[in-house]
Amino acid sequence: MHSTVIKAKNLSLTFQTNDGPVHALKDVSLDIGAGEFVSFIGPSGCGKTTFLRVIAALEEPTSGTICVNGMTPDEARRARAYGYVFQAAGLYPWRTIGGNVKLPLEIMGFSKAEQEERVRKVLELVDLAGFEKKYPWQLSGGMQQRASIARALAFDADILLMDEPFGALDEIVRDHLNEQLLHLWAETEKTIAFVTHSIPEAVYLSTKIVVMSPRPGRIADVIDSPLPRERPLDIRDTPEFLEVAHRVREGLRAGHSYD
Repeated sequence: MHSTVIKAKNLSLTFQTNDGPVHALKDVSLDIGAGEFVSFIGPSGCGKTTFLRVIAALEEPTSGTICVNGMTPDEARRARAYGYVFQAAGLYPWRTIGGNVKLPLEIMGFSKAEQEERVRKVLELVDLAGFEKKYPWQLSGGMQQRASIARALAFDADILLMDEPFGALDEIVRDHLNEQLLHLWAETEKTIAFVTHSIPEAVYLSTKIVVMSPRPGRIADVIDSPLPRERPLDIRDTPEFLEVAHRVREGLRAGHSYD
């Protein structure tokens, strides 16, 4: 059994707004093991991103507990336990791709030689070797997103938090990046928490799929994937794949995602 890397117990989070309280998460309990690929799927506003932000110490839960690598999220943030990939690539236009990837390393005070070596290594990992000197505007959306993943990988944290990183990309590019992400995961053995709106993406990528219900965000179902770790794209046409996709769809429906 994998050791537990992220452990949430009875986690709730309520935002106070001018229109009254918004219950973003309610009684969420979940264990994520080392090396797992866990997708969070559910309707808009169901707390998927909020949960990711709680792991990253960007939001404070109202009640319940959460541990990241046996620490509080804030301690884990200071210990640089995770890299975070946002929906938009968020690259600085005035910095080259190499410069963007290097940014966290500069902040963390790595030596120049170490910075160069790490940038080279992660750009190779995401298939962007030779693009260090290019600027973000010279790259396609898919390439920019890969650069943003490289930046999150640069300081070699064990955990990768990904908030719908491919949501804005067209399907062909998205398929390609899904394949690449699986290769990357196999190679780096990171623990990945991944937010998505896409059922095929969730089923294709994950070892575990967490289906969430609309506000207040609760866990409607947790599905352990029966699919092998080696997954060519055409696995999506197999009965096993379609069966998992069907269960995700049922979970979303049961969580009445169509209020």
